[in-house]
Amino acid sequence: MARPGRLSAGILAWRRREGQPQFLLAHPGGPFWKNRDEGAWSIPKGLIDEGEDKLAAARREFTEETGLAVSGAFRELQPLKQKSGKMVHAWLAEADLDLAGFCSNTFRLAWPPRSGRTIEVPECDRAEYFAAEAALRKILPGQRGFIEEALRLLEV
Repeated sequence: MARPGRLSAGILAWRRREGQPQFLLAHPGGPFWKNRDEGAWSIPKGLIDEGEDKLAAARREFTEETGLAVSGAFRELQPLKQKSGKMVHAWLAEADLDLAGFCSNTFRLAWPPRSGRTIEVPECDRAEYFAAEAALRKILPGQRGFIEEALRLLEV
């Protein structure tokens, strides 16, 4: 079992357009990620607080990172271990969200590194729905399995 602080939870929201699924991914904020695109996006996710229910954490983190809420049926996906060793738990949920309401929480970041200065940046700077093929290119390699499993579950 992963150590506390090494567990994350998130939601892979999806909607159907022209009979095909589209997946909601979020782009990380801050200068490090500014010019990165393919292989940089993520499901909205974050750390699970000690003693917190994993799905409750996923819903909380989704809202913190997007300013949006998902309700309805949640289907648990197989957890994925990231290169960092962190284990990510995720749920698939159908949600056709209005992204005009997107608004992410922020955090303080030392920038430039070792400068002694800090800047405040959004945890995610944008969110977007992608067709399956594009989503598989955009998502972090360690999270591709969530989309692949979702496609099997959705029988696409």
